[in-house]
Amino acid sequence: MKAILIPDRQSDFTADPVELFFDLAYVFVFSQLVGMLVHHPDWATVRDAGLLLVMMWLPWTQFTWSANAVAGNTRPVRLIFLVATVASIPMGASVTTALSDGGLVFAVSLSVIMTIALITMFLGVADETEVRRSLLTWSLPTLIAMVVMIGGALASGGTRQVIWVAAMVIVVYGTVQAGKTEWLVRPGHFAERHGLIVIVALGEVIVAIGAAVTHSFEDGHGLSANLLTALIAAGTLACLCWWSYFDRPSHTIERQHVQVQNPVSRARFARDVYTYAHLPLVAGVIATAVGLEGLALHPSQPVGTAFRVLLIAGLATFLVSIVIEVRRALGVWAYERIAGAAALVLLGLVSRSLDGIVLLAAIDGVVLMMLVAEHRRIESA
Repeated sequence: MKAILIPDRQSDFTADPVELFFDLAYVFVFSQLVGMLVHHPDWATVRDAGLLLVMMWLPWTQFTWSANAVAGNTRPVRLIFLVATVASIPMGASVTTALSDGGLVFAVSLSVIMTIALITMFLGVADETEVRRSLLTWSLPTLIAMVVMIGGALASGGTRQVIWVAAMVIVVYGTVQAGKTEWLVRPGHFAERHGLIVIVALGEVIVAIGAAVTHSFEDGHGLSANLLTALIAAGTLACLCWWSYFDRPSHTIERQHVQVQNPVSRARFARDVYTYAHLPLVAGVIATAVGLEGLALHPSQPVGTAFRVLLIAGLATFLVSIVIEVRRALGVWAYERIAGAAALVLLGLVSRSLDGIVLLAAIDGVVLMMLVAEHRRIESA
């Protein structure tokens, strides 16, 4: 087969189907995290799930940068992605035991995927001297972090968590240093890849809604009027979340990214808006899915504190993440979204006695009014 082909710097391209195939592993990963939180909705599990999500974000974002630098539709790159997809299966399977018996499998799987992604980019930028130098700058702390992760897997208890947090600090340091150098960045591909992972995360919201129906039928209760109402309200919220991201922000940010011509500034834009800010955005969607599942299981009762907090905090984090992205990309504040996040937090504080259906309807109303107000302001400007 021919060598990996590199489009010129002016060329952009869409994500190859093999990249979406790789994302399917994260469908499994996100489901595992949601399951952890649904069965153990406490602060310790939230902390553990947050750490694991950050760690699993590393191979995904590394492959996004690598696929951005190479032509993903070439056979060698497709084969590399398929190998990485296979390597991601034990990563996803060991999520729930990563902080116990599955730690070594989890850490080694992450390291293997990240190594494959690094090799892919090295092959792709062979003729790009500046980008290759940047990749070398990034690779050293990344390799150190992988060694630390594997070493942490050999520790036990809280020591493992501390070591893994240290590994993440090393990675963040590497991204800061790498942001001072030149990279090969194609805005259209970056926007599409991150849009796809947001859709994968939103899929967990749909799964959470459907899980309530499954449990109801398994318990012999059928589809009651209250459950049907809750499902409609939950489905509406899922659609509103999709609209909140894809109707305006994603396309506007992409267009702004295209206008950044300096290679170093363009890379920093991608790092800040996509690599950094999309992580809490995805985390917010996952937390929202957990809260919705807990609510939908008992729609006619007041929502438990843990699920109410996860639902409200998840939605607020999702909205604030978009605010940060818009601010970084456009230099403006999305005031309606800030107000919407604040209103959701206030609603969470005063809704302890509200039934799940009523709380969900109120949340839908807040998000809908936020989007309508934003639309009217922008259209009238």
